[in-house]
Amino acid sequence: MAQASLLTEGHVALRDEARRRCAALDADRVRLSDEELKARVAALGLYGYVVPAAYGGVHPKVDVTSVAVIREELAAMNPAADSVFAVQGLGCHPLVLAGSDAQRSTLLPRVARGEVLFAFALTEPEAGSDVASLSTSARRDGAHWVLDGTKRFISNAGVATHYTVFARTGPGTKGVSAFLVPADAPGFSVARKMELLGEHPIGELSLSGCRVPTDALVGEEGQGLKLALGTLDVFRTTVGAAAVGMAQRALSEALTYAKTRKQFGAPLAELPAVQALLAESAVELEAARLLVHMAARTKDSGQDRVTYEAAVAKLFSTEAAQRIVDRCLQVHGGNGVVKGCAVERLYRDVRALRIYEGATEVQRLVIARHLLAR
Repeated sequence: MAQASLLTEGHVALRDEARRRCAALDADRVRLSDEELKARVAALGLYGYVVPAAYGGVHPKVDVTSVAVIREELAAMNPAADSVFAVQGLGCHPLVLAGSDAQRSTLLPRVARGEVLFAFALTEPEAGSDVASLSTSARRDGAHWVLDGTKRFISNAGVATHYTVFARTGPGTKGVSAFLVPADAPGFSVARKMELLGEHPIGELSLSGCRVPTDALVGEEGQGLKLALGTLDVFRTTVGAAAVGMAQRALSEALTYAKTRKQFGAPLAELPAVQALLAESAVELEAARLLVHMAARTKDSGQDRVTYEAAVAKLFSTEAAQRIVDRCLQVHGGNGVVKGCAVERLYRDVRALRIYEGATEVQRLVIARHLLAR
C-alpha cells in the first residue's frame, strides 16, 4: 500500500531498518515482563536518535523526524515498547536542553547505549493538563535538595534508572524546577504500579524527604516549566507518529481480514459498506502521516518553537487513529472484540494517545489561541 510521505531517502532507509528491527516485538506474538520489555527495547539500538551526536547520538541535534519514523514502526508492532522508547527521550531531553556538562557527559552517552532508562515525572494526582498547579516541593537543605510529593501516571515507573522530576521551588509558573533523581535516591519509591487500558510500565511515585545533591538541579532554579514545555514541544509531534503506526497496523489487519473472511457467499472486501470503511480510514491515515511529517520537518528545519504545528499534528492524528481503529474493528465484526485479536489490542492502546502529552481539548485551545494571536 502506497504511503504519503515527506521523508528524505535517509529517513526512508531508517524507516525500513526500524521496521525490520521492530518486527520481533510484535505484541500479538510475544508477551514480555516490564524488565524484559526494557531490555528488548534497548537491544534495538535506536536510543541514539534521542541524544545529540556530541554525546553518542546519531544526529548533531535530536532529529524529530527520525524519532517520529521510529515511533510509527514501534507503535505498529508493540505500543508498550513504543512507550518505553518515547519516555526515554522525554526524560533525558531536559538534560539535552539545559543539563550541566557533568550531567550530560555522564548520562547521555549511557542513554544512547541503552545502559540507563529515564522517566519524565511531571503529572500529579491534582495536576494533569494544568501543569502549573503541581504541588511536589523541593527545598534546599545544606548540600542537598529535599523533595516531597506524589507523581502519578509516570511511564517507565519501576524500570527507569533515572527520573526527571519537576517540583515547586517557589510560587507561580516561574517557581517550578527540574531535578535528576536516581531510582535509588533516599526517600524515593515507586508507590504502586498501575494497570491501564493499554499495557505498559506505568505507576505512581512517592517522594518523602527524598534527598538529592544540589547538582541534581537540571538547568536553573525556576526553569522547570520552560524545560517541560520545551521537551513536549519536541516530542508531542511524535505522539502523532505513534497514532499513525497504530492506525496503519489496524488498517493492514482489516485489509487482510476483509479479503479472506467470507460472508453472504463472497469476501467482505466486496461489500460496498466495508469498502467505505477502508477508504475513509486510508484517507485519514494519509492526512495524519503528512501532518506529523510536516510538523517534524518544521522543527528539524531550525524553527525554535513548533507549538502550533505539533498541536495540529497531535490533535488530528490521535483523533483520526481512534476512528480508524474503530472502523477496522468493525470490519472484523465479533472477532474484533475477542481478547488477543490485534485490533482489539489496538482499540485499547490507541485511546490514551488523545490524553497524554496534552489532551485533545488542550490542543484545541493551543491552536485557537495561536490563530487569534495572528
